[in-house]
Amino acid sequence: MTSMPDYSIRLPSWTIGIHALDKVSEVCRESGTRAVIIGGRRAMAAIAAKIEEAVRPVLEITDRIWYGGEAAEENIAMLSAAPSVRSADMIFAVGGGKALDTCKTLGFRLGLPVYAFPTIASTCAACTAVAILYHPDGSFAGPCFLPGPPKHTFIDTAVIASAPPRYLWAGLGDTYAKYFEASMSSRGDTLAYYHALGVSVSRSCLDPLLAYGEKGYRDHLNGKVTEELTQVILTIIVTTAAASILLTADRIIDYNTGLAHAIFYALTAFPELKIEQDHLHGEVVGFGVLLLLLTDGQDDMFRTMHAFNRSVQLPTSIQEIGLEEKDLERILPQVLRMHDIDHNPYPITLPMLSEAFRKLGDYNLKLKENNQ
Repeated sequence: MTSMPDYSIRLPSWTIGIHALDKVSEVCRESGTRAVIIGGRRAMAAIAAKIEEAVRPVLEITDRIWYGGEAAEENIAMLSAAPSVRSADMIFAVGGGKALDTCKTLGFRLGLPVYAFPTIASTCAACTAVAILYHPDGSFAGPCFLPGPPKHTFIDTAVIASAPPRYLWAGLGDTYAKYFEASMSSRGDTLAYYHALGVSVSRSCLDPLLAYGEKGYRDHLNGKVTEELTQVILTIIVTTAAASILLTADRIIDYNTGLAHAIFYALTAFPELKIEQDHLHGEVVGFGVLLLLLTDGQDDMFRTMHAFNRSVQLPTSIQEIGLEEKDLERILPQVLRMHDIDHNPYPITLPMLSEAFRKLGDYNLKLKENNQ
């Protein structure tokens, strides 16, 4: 067990509901009187006017600025130089993961508090303490670890319910992966307090989705704000963030990733497969969880998650993510090169992976035969 001798951990703070924006002035006025809205174009179109109406006349909005389209250092520098950003007391970050991560890093660099307004529920970016940065061409640059999450997050469930459902759909897979990867990678270790707490919290990235995920997703398809959808949104945005903050408190990824993510990143190493163009991150990670469970011998849980994936149309076969059997010969060795599986209770080998893919194929074939 290793542990930091002295440390502080800040966990998410949030307001959620169809009237969440009514609390913005009350919560944010402690940071000053001038805010700049930064985010994606569609996100600002969806929520900026609502924010401006909610804060008038307590807070002044200095500007609405497009974040640049990529969470890149170049865009952070561009925003840092903007007069309306320099004159603001706080940043209102609106949109999805890349816009929020851009704003979180910008606020950290400028010493400005950041308040998050997610418009989709696909990741935990609105509540977590790390930003994933990219190069302007979209290639991965690396993580930027931050002292804490946004100062407060306002989750307008009406805005999220009107967003494209595919984002929440993919968020389901990325969220329940947190539990399976954290519990597997930490198995047998004597954990620091915050790691142990993070693993415990990660269980709540799974159970609410099994209970409410299918109904919540169906409600989202119909644009309805329900208790089930709210539970799903909270699990994706808040619970996963809390687990991630605890699991990466000492800025290591040992307990915050695993085989499901290794499979996704391995697939992205082959651009001709068009994984990132044709599929969302959480969609493929959710598929990867099925292979994780088969590799780890968790056959009962595999059947549970396979049934869940089918219930919400997340992929359960290589064909559904655009692969053929012949692709596995070059993909599987790449999976073993991923650092996501460096910290595992046992070495993952090529025969293990091959057997997991074979079992998945056989299981799908058996289901198909039984349904004919």
